Amino acid sequence: MKWTKIQIKTITDAEDIIISTLYDLGLEGAQIEDKIPLTPLEKEQMFVDILPETEEDDGIAYLSFFVEEDRDVDMDELISQVKSELDDLRSFMDIGEGSIAISETEDLDWINNWKQYFHQFMIDNILVVPSWEEVKEEDKGRMILHIDPGTAFGTGMHETTQLCIRQLKKYITPETILLDVGTGSGILAILSLMFGAKKAIGTDLDPCAVEAVRENKEANSIPPEAFTMMIGNIITDKEVQDKVGYECYDIVVANILADVLVPLTPVIVNQLKPGGIYITSGIIDDKEETVTEAVRAAGLEVLEVTCQGEWVSVTARKNQEDK
Repeated sequence: MKWTKIQIKTITDAEDIIISTLYDLGLEGAQIEDKIPLTPLEKEQMFVDILPETEEDDGIAYLSFFVEEDRDVDMDELISQVKSELDDLRSFMDIGEGSIAISETEDLDWINNWKQYFHQFMIDNILVVPSWEEVKEEDKGRMILHIDPGTAFGTGMHETTQLCIRQLKKYITPETILLDVGTGSGILAILSLMFGAKKAIGTDLDPCAVEAVRENKEANSIPPEAFTMMIGNIITDKEVQDKVGYECYDIVVANILADVLVPLTPVIVNQLKPGGIYITSGIIDDKEETVTEAVRAAGLEVLEVTCQGEWVSVTARKNQEDK
């Protein structure tokens, strides 16, 4: 499907009012490009996994709006209306250059553009290679994870994922049966199996995770029966909880936001075996206490808190006597 792209060059201070003004013309879902650094809260809310390096903020912003080619819209009239609205805004505020550029784009551009930011990289002794890159001859003796996140979260670049990986290495044994809540691309479950775990189960809310997991299992030669997954909300859906099973996991890993970990923890205790290990991440540093309190309130013993950048991982254990 082709789209007409309307891009406005403006300043960051004018982003919100321009987006609001053009919304009334039927232009919705603006794509914003600027150099304003993400705040810790924005990073937590977005859970950004692939983030390009940006230059120092120069105050310039580009707002892009997209109109389907087959939509019944008089583009000349629409562009004229956009110009008129920008002129009106100029009369009482600074909108910078306020220029308009028109171009055509396709869905394919949106799907693939992010790949320019993701190249093979190391996580300690693990080489992570995306599906569109080849393994170099000198790297073929390394532990290699082939990963393609597709539209599901999880490449290994994010600090939260790396924190989980390091904790998994510490606790996995050949007998480990693992539950990965919010499995996304399947990276944590797949690596767990590569580290020697016996079996992995994954759950996720996003149906896109099904295809991402299937492709990544194939890319890493994971037998289908070694890693199975299901779509559903384990926090609220009793059917999902029953299907996942009770007191049958040596390790539960959850790389999710702190606000999800709080209600998840008292539920997931039931899936852990007595003595089982609970590894969490996705916790921005100022939410550390919130999560550790939730973990202790669920009757778990906090074993370790590890940090990388602004992110925290909490590892806990279910006591042997818990039933």
